[in-house]
Amino acid sequence: MLKVYLSGEIHTDWREQIVEGAAGLDVEFSSPVTDHAASDDCGVAILGAEADKFWHDRKGAQVNAIRTRKGIADADVVVVRFGDQYKQWNAAFDAGYAAALGKSLIILHGADHAHALKEVDAAALAVASEPAQVVEILRYVLTGQLA
Repeated sequence: MLKVYLSGEIHTDWREQIVEGAAGLDVEFSSPVTDHAASDDCGVAILGAEADKFWHDRKGAQVNAIRTRKGIADADVVVVRFGDQYKQWNAAFDAGYAAALGKSLIILHGADHAHALKEVDAAALAVASEPAQVVEILRYVLTGQLA
């Protein structure tokens, strides 16, 4: 079984496209919490309210980091998606963390981000522009065959 961690932007259905496309392959997917409100508020919901937004956000980031570190550490392959709508510093951090751990890294982004992400792309084993390409990479890795 290939364990794949799907990191990055949460505003589009790219994860669902990959999971659906990989149906029938021996793959287990994991990801961060993609419910934006739950992700933002998990720290204060569990550990108590904070008057200052900085500490509110920090508590959430730290609690989420437990899940993220575990997911990346357990993964055979880490896919990091950079979307068009927001700057995803957390996605860049996840890519760097995965690279530092020696994980097989696939970066997913559009052509508009090619220059900004050139260093991140250089650490990856593959750079895809569409979720379907990620599925084909996973299929090839598991079967050794092209579609």
